[in-house]
Amino acid sequence: MRSDIEIAQDATMLPISQVAESLGVPEEELEHYGRYKAKFSEETFARVKDRPDGKLVLVTAINPTPAGEGKTTTSVGLAQAMAKIGEKAVLALREPSLGPVFGVKGGAAGGGYAQVVPMEDINLHFTGDMHAITAANNLLCAMIDNHLQQGNELSIDPRRILFKRCMDMNDRALRHVLVGLGGKANGVPREDGFQITVATEIMAILCLADNVTDLKERLGSILIGYRYDGSPLYARDLNAQGAMTALLKDAIKPNLVQTLENTPAIMHGGPFANIAHGCNSIRATKLALKLGDYCITEAGFGSDLGAEKFLDIKCPIAGIAPSAIVLVATIRALKYNGGVKKQDTALPNPEALEKGLVNLAAHVENMQRYGVPVVVAINRFLSDSDEEIAILSDYCQKAGVEFALSEVFAKGGEGGIQLAKAVVKACGKPAHFAPLYDVSDTIRHKLGILAEKIYGADGVDYSAEAARSIREIEKLGKAGLPVCVAKTQYSLSDNPKLLGRPKGFRIQVKEVRLSAGAGFIVALTGDIMTMPGLPKVPAATVIDVDGDGKIQGLF
Repeated sequence: MRSDIEIAQDATMLPISQVAESLGVPEEELEHYGRYKAKFSEETFARVKDRPDGKLVLVTAINPTPAGEGKTTTSVGLAQAMAKIGEKAVLALREPSLGPVFGVKGGAAGGGYAQVVPMEDINLHFTGDMHAITAANNLLCAMIDNHLQQGNELSIDPRRILFKRCMDMNDRALRHVLVGLGGKANGVPREDGFQITVATEIMAILCLADNVTDLKERLGSILIGYRYDGSPLYARDLNAQGAMTALLKDAIKPNLVQTLENTPAIMHGGPFANIAHGCNSIRATKLALKLGDYCITEAGFGSDLGAEKFLDIKCPIAGIAPSAIVLVATIRALKYNGGVKKQDTALPNPEALEKGLVNLAAHVENMQRYGVPVVVAINRFLSDSDEEIAILSDYCQKAGVEFALSEVFAKGGEGGIQLAKAVVKACGKPAHFAPLYDVSDTIRHKLGILAEKIYGADGVDYSAEAARSIREIEKLGKAGLPVCVAKTQYSLSDNPKLLGRPKGFRIQVKEVRLSAGAGFIVALTGDIMTMPGLPKVPAATVIDVDGDGKIQGLF
C-alpha cells in the first residue's frame, strides 16, 4: 500500500491562483508563498464582508486510539465529496505542529486520498506562522527578564511570573528550567519553563482575533504576572504589544492551499485540543463561510475536547453557529474503548465493539445537547469486517442518528459521497444552537456543567493551588469568561485508563490559569502537561531527505 507522502508527491496540483479563482478571489488579492501556497490579503476580507454566510459544518470524533481516527482525513474527504455532488464547499483546518510530526501522531494534512497539499510543506514550516508565534511569545519573555535586569521599575515579583517561553517541538526536558544563571551579567535567576507553541496564549489569541487592531489589544491584555504588592501586570505595562503585533502581522492572514482533488482549503492556526482550545482561526472560518456555500471545519480530538471548546468558546466569540455536526467513529477506536489493546484493534472482535458502543453513545448525546443535527461518519479501515460494520450501522439506526459509511482514505471524494449527501440533508434541518453554560456564571459552576454534561463525572475537586487561582481571577474581575479544559483525549474522564463511558469518577482540577488576552480561563486536569514529550521511538527516526532534496518517511 502506498504511503501518504507517496500519494501526495504524485498529486497534480493547480497553481494556487487557479484555486483562488474558483472561490472568486483574484490574483492581486493573494500574497504568494511559492507556486502552491498563498495568504489572503486584507482586500479579500473587505470585499466579501457583507456577503451572506454559508452553512457551517463541524467535524469532531469519539475518543481515539493513540494513532488518531482520521478526523482530518474525513474532513478533507467530505470537502472533496461535496464538490463531487455539485456543492461549493470550503475546507477550514488547523495548521500542523512540528511536535506530533516528529513524535507519534503524525501531521494534520489528512491521509490516503483525502489530503491537503503540498503535504510536506504544510507539515513542516508551511508559511512560517508557527515560527512567528514562537518569536512573539519569546520576545515577551525576553522583555520580562530584561526588565528585571534593568532595575525592575515595575516591581515585578520574579516568583510570580506566569508567562512561559515556548518552542514548537515535543521536549519534556524544557518543562521546568532555571534562567539567569551565570552571574550578574546574565540576568536575574528564577524558575521558568517552556510550553509547546500550539499550547500558548499567543496561539489562542491569533486564532480568536478579528483583525490586527484586535490582535494588538489582546496581546497587550496578556497577564504576565504580579508585582511585589500583589497587583497584576500585563504585557501592555512593558509596552510589548506593538512589537509582538509586528511579528504577527503576516501570521494573522489565513493560508490557502488545496486538496488532492484541487478543492480549496484554508489552513490557519493550530492549537491542540487536549491542552488548548483546538480550533482553527475565527478569521479563516469566517472567510470560508463568505467564500463557499458550506464551510467544513474540524475541532481537535473528541467531542469532549475540541468540539465542546468550538461550541462553548469559539462560536460565541465569533458570533457563528453550526448547521450540522459530523461525528467520526471508527470500529478500531470503539473496540479500543471496549477494552482491546491498541495492537489488537485490527483483529475482528464483535464483542469488544458492542461493549465500546457506549463511547459513541456518549459523544452523540454530547453533541445533541447543543441543538444541532448530528451525522455519524463511519470511517472505514481495511481491517473492518462486514459483521462489525453491520453492528455499528445497526446501532446507529436503532439510536435514531443519521450515519454514513466513509471510505475517503481509500477512494478520495468518491468514497465520501454518501456522507456528503447526509451532511447536506442534515444542514437542511432546523438547528437551535445554544452553548452549554452562561459565561457570567461562576468558574466552578461552568466547570461543574462540563463535568456533568460532557464528561459524565459526579463532580469536580480542586487542588489548593487551583482554588487560590480561582479566587485571584475573581478578584481581577475576570471570572465571567468561558473555560478551556486541558484534559486527556483518550477518555471522557481525566484519566486516560478509564475507557468506554466511565461512571463514578470526579474531575481533578490541579491548576487554573487566566488567559486574559485570549479571553478564557484554562483549567488543567489530571496529569495533562502543556509541553509533551517524544515517544520511545519518535517518527523523526524514519524521516529523511534524498540527494535530490525529496523528503521521505513523512507518514
